[in-house]
Formats: sequence, structure tokens, C-alpha cells
Amino acid sequence: MTNKQLEKRFNALKTVAAVAVALVFAFVIIAFISDNVGEAVYQFLVGPLLRPSRIINVFERMTPLLFTGTAICIMYQANVFNMVGEGAFLIAASMATWFVTSNSTMGRLPIIAVCLIVGIGTGVLAAVIPAVLKIKFKANEIVSSLMMNYILLKISDYMLLYVLKDTASGLQASYPIPEQAKLTKITASFVKGTKLHSGFIIGLIVCVVAYLFIYRTKWGYEIRMVGANRSFAKYSGIKVLGVALATQLIGGGIAGLGGAVEILGYYDRFIWYGTQPGYGFDGVLVGVLAGNNPIMVPFAALFLAYLRSGAACMSRATDVPVEFVDVLQGIIIILVAAELFLAKTKHKLIVNNAKKNLEKEESAK
Repeated sequence: MTNKQLEKRFNALKTVAAVAVALVFAFVIIAFISDNVGEAVYQFLVGPLLRPSRIINVFERMTPLLFTGTAICIMYQANVFNMVGEGAFLIAASMATWFVTSNSTMGRLPIIAVCLIVGIGTGVLAAVIPAVLKIKFKANEIVSSLMMNYILLKISDYMLLYVLKDTASGLQASYPIPEQAKLTKITASFVKGTKLHSGFIIGLIVCVVAYLFIYRTKWGYEIRMVGANRSFAKYSGIKVLGVALATQLIGGGIAGLGGAVEILGYYDRFIWYGTQPGYGFDGVLVGVLAGNNPIMVPFAALFLAYLRSGAACMSRATDVPVEFVDVLQGIIIILVAAELFLAKTKHKLIVNNAKKNLEKEESAK
């Protein structure tokens, strides 16, 4: 086994161990705060599977994570830690709403296609500023992108209050999304009340295309080289700054596409005022669990969506609040990101692997 193969197996082991530790910690928390521990754990682990509508709800929650998780994977492959996915998702959803409510006379296919393009373009524009600040002024992209998220939130709030707001609705909500602009509902005809839409399929396609782009193209190879060793990539003739810029713009565009897909598929109006939907930050965990590999994003997104559905079921049936899952999510990120977590195990695996390879070489002689 090569060291590269060993590294991949260890990273998978580390992720599984982090999830296991987080779940144990979660059960301890439940034991302390709940008056009915057995029911709380049961609802958390099994609740999402008890009804067809709940199963479909898991996939509904999973859909936006396919886009934000893939966006994070592409940016992190180049070792660029841009967090603008949250703001890009939100502002793209806002601009997509503006477009469809302003052009409600367009045909079904044109309005959907142009709306998705608007989402992609808006996401790219949202990612430009942190990317340029990083390249031109060496500004920390984590700080600048986090601040950019707040700027985009306020722009979205302004759009809702002064451009999109339907005063007759009695809510802080936009005008209704025209029917011809909505994505096709996949499950509504046979499970009432569900909203799983064709955006789920679009998300899966995005994951596959992103995987092929990263691992089967020249540009993807350059991105991975920049992420692995920026100095060597520059010495090899790769335009490092151009690659870093491109990955951030691609990531922003994918997150923006997710925002447009979500607003056209799941919602009847734009309703995010004064708050962010959280899909961009959840995408960070999805990317981490997927090991920055887009083809693994659907599995990571399914896992996180299941956790959130389980927490919602537990919150409705017991006295454990739904915010409990945020603690679980934080623990997983901390453990996966911690360099020293299972470091001794990694060292032993490397040593044992080296011994086995040496023994094979000696026996071959």
C-alpha cells in the first residue's frame, strides 16, 4: 500500500471516529437534559424513517447541501478557505426571486433557465470581492468572506423590503413565485405535503460534473496541485493566482446556483429576512465529511440531512431542543480539523505499512 492510499484510508477512519465520538457525546447530553432519554434517542435515530413523508423530508433537506458542499470542495481543493457560500446562496436566491417576479410572462423553460443563470452569475459576483482581496492585498479570505456574508445579508434585506416585498401578504415576504417558474415536484403526487423537487437531480449532476472536473481534467489537476503545494505548482508553470481566483468564482457560482434552485423548487416566496438560511455553513461540514471530494458530497449531505431531520423529530416528540444538532455538528468539525486527533494511530499505521513494504521487497529478492 502506498502512503497516498494509506492517507486516504486514515482520513476516512478519522472522519468515522469523529462522528462516533460526537454521537456518544450527543447521547450524554441527551441523558443529562431529557426526562425521557430512551424516547429522545429513539426519535433522533429512527424518527426520520417512521413515515414516508419524513424520509422524503431528509432528501429535501439534503438538496441545498449538494450545492454548497460541492462549492466548498472545489475551493478547498485549491487550499482556499473562502466562506462566501452562505452569502452567495442567499443573495442568489434573492436575485432569482427578483427576476422571476419581474418577468412572470416568460415561458416555463426560458424563465427557469435564465433564472438559474442569474443565480450562478450572482454567486460569482459575490465571490469576487474576497477572492480579489486575497490575491491583490493578501487579505485573509476567511475573514473577508465572513464579513462579505453580512454585507450580502443586508443587501438581501434591502431587496426584500424595498423591491420584492408583497405588502398584501401580511408577512416579510416577496411576491409569489410564478407557477411557470417553479421546478417540478417529484414526490408531491404520491406523498402529500412533500416538496422534493427536480433541483435534487440537478444537485446530483453538479456533484458528478464537479468530480469529473477535479479528477479527470487538466484544470482540475492544476487546482489539486495548487492545493497540495503552491510553490511546486508555481515552479511547474501553473498560474497559481489565476487558479485560486477561478476556484473561488466557480465555488461562488455553484453556491449561487443552489440558491436559485432552492427558491424555485422548495419555496413559494422569498422569506429570508434578517437571517441567513445556514446552508453555506452547513456546506462546510459536508465538504469536510466528504474529504473535499465532490463525488462523496451526496453521502455527506445525506448524513447531515438525516441528523437534522432526526433532531427535528426528537424536538417535536420530547423536551430536547432542535439546536442540539448544532452542538453535534460543531464537535464533528473540531475533531476532523484537529491535527492531533488520532495522530498516534496515524503514525503507527505509517510505520507498520513501511515495515510491510520492506518485507515484501526483501521477499521479492
